[in-house]
Amino acid sequence: MGLSVNTNIAAMNAYRNLSTTNNAMSKSLERLSSGFRINRAADDAAGLAISEGLRSQIGGLTQAVRNTQDGTSVVQTAEGALSESTSILQRMRDLSVQASNSGSLNTTATTSIQKEIGQLKQELDRIASTTTFNGTNLLDGTYNKAFQVGANAGQTINVTIGTGMDSNGLNVAGVDVTAVGAYTNQGAAGAGAVVTTAATNTTAATLAIQTATAGQDFAGAGFNVAAFQSLTGSISFGGKSLDLGSVQYTSTDTAATALTKLNAAASTALGLATGSTPFAAATNTLTFNTPANVANYTDAGGALSASVGDIAKATPTFTAGTGASAAITAIDNAITQVSSVRADLGAKQNRFDHTINNLNTTIENTTASESRIRDTDMASEMTNFTRTQVLTQAGTAMLAQANQSTQSILKLLG
Repeated sequence: MGLSVNTNIAAMNAYRNLSTTNNAMSKSLERLSSGFRINRAADDAAGLAISEGLRSQIGGLTQAVRNTQDGTSVVQTAEGALSESTSILQRMRDLSVQASNSGSLNTTATTSIQKEIGQLKQELDRIASTTTFNGTNLLDGTYNKAFQVGANAGQTINVTIGTGMDSNGLNVAGVDVTAVGAYTNQGAAGAGAVVTTAATNTTAATLAIQTATAGQDFAGAGFNVAAFQSLTGSISFGGKSLDLGSVQYTSTDTAATALTKLNAAASTALGLATGSTPFAAATNTLTFNTPANVANYTDAGGALSASVGDIAKATPTFTAGTGASAAITAIDNAITQVSSVRADLGAKQNRFDHTINNLNTTIENTTASESRIRDTDMASEMTNFTRTQVLTQAGTAMLAQANQSTQSILKLLG
């Protein structure tokens, strides 16, 4: 190789390698000081994109945990209030049972019992109207909210309390242990009359119930669901009984819907065939029809025959309900309704708890994945840093030696 002054290839080579080593050491210092393997997109473009996506997931999942915890708080608030509502209904039931003991109570005692029941109904209403979470009423029958329990859109859990938990929503607003049932076995037509036609061995018996309130018909243009809701007393037939007040109606029921509910309840309570329609409605009269021809029934099948005793069984009887007995039935239905809502809320709370556990596990695993992509392996990076540090020192020394190598040319000039 010839000697030249203008171009020092050895120095250029040493400088190039030293520059590369310096860049590598600078990156190592950056990674060691920040703790991140990826500090800019140029460090790992694909890794950065994946890492940012995982970070979005982690942030969303972390917030979802807090959202789910809010859901648990809402459910606990509602269920806690309903726990007290159940206690109130249980007390109302005890009072109604006490009021039913007419053999030892006078009118004054029954009136005093009703006063306490009245206060309890007011407390039911107060609880339903004042139980709120962050300003939202939970027990007025309108609560239907979604909780975001995931990092992505659509990952929600709905909580619905679709029935008002006040005295009206629970159908106990009209409970009055001092009142007598609106329907009585008068034997003649009139408001609230119940008229029975006895069966024969060839003719079916009928039991006709007329509406107790004018303008509230069971069918037709004057239909009002209140006609069905006000039914009290019980019908006995074939050794079994149907409590008319036990059937639940809603304010939105049509005439057909209300009649269907009544027939379904009658079929179950009286042991009739599924789908039987013993009741028929026409304007202001509700008619209970027994089998068309009792002579077709035989004792061998466990049904009615044409004997005098069995014909008597084929004639339905009506028993007017007292206010106290109707109250017991209404309160039992209310307790069942509240218990059903509480059970649903309890199930939702358990679901929220499992959701939180799952989210925390997912956060942990996703964070580990993001860390593997973005974080620096400090031990490995320290090894690289030590290597580049030694190479920098060696490169600097070699550059100095390369710069000195041209000094030998001066000897030739001397």
